[in-house]
Amino acid sequence: MNKKDIFFLGMLALMFAPFVISNAVFNFYIDFNAKHGIITSFIKFSILATVGEIIGLRIKEGLYFKKGFGILPKIIVWGILGITIKFAFIVFSTGVPIFLEYAGLSGIKDVLSGSFSLQKLFVTFCISFFMNTIYAPILMITHSITDSHITNNKGKIASLIVPIPTQKIIQNIDWSVMWGFVIKKTIPFFWIPAHTLTFLLPIDFQVLFAALLSIVLGVILAAAALKSQK
Repeated sequence: MNKKDIFFLGMLALMFAPFVISNAVFNFYIDFNAKHGIITSFIKFSILATVGEIIGLRIKEGLYFKKGFGILPKIIVWGILGITIKFAFIVFSTGVPIFLEYAGLSGIKDVLSGSFSLQKLFVTFCISFFMNTIYAPILMITHSITDSHITNNKGKIASLIVPIPTQKIIQNIDWSVMWGFVIKKTIPFFWIPAHTLTFLLPIDFQVLFAALLSIVLGVILAAAALKSQK
């Protein structure tokens, strides 16, 4: 670990410290998040998911910043993706319990608000399973497309308004890695278990925890990039 690593970790610690040491800041977050969940989802993912990509860059190339990386457009894109993630959380956490009751299981709708039980664990697993098999692949492919577009435009903020040549980018995606590693392996072995735990948490902390997991996503994407280069 060099000085840059220590500085980076120190900055992360300073970012989270106010929420740990100050009840006023923590309570403000809880209140603001309850009233403005879409805004906080944008903020949390724009910051934390971008941090994950920076860590991924450190793993992949040994540095935290480089010309053309496009931090600002990445922040905006991740914020927008964060809103869709919030949407997915609402849709699947609401819809899956209804579907389970429709399928014949009773007493499902209220189980999420109760204390921990095997039934609650089963329901959160089902929510995570359906969300990660239906929505997560779309998210991952969409991110790959937008990230390539930002890179192709040398990280300029103008990449946010330049039309994305989606067909061309899709043709250049390394599908052996996207499917064989990112989707086929990380979804069943990491994301489904991780989001099963996420849905066990109180609602105010679910998207925050998911945003923290997006840091892990940055590491996964870096590993995928390294596999593509081999």
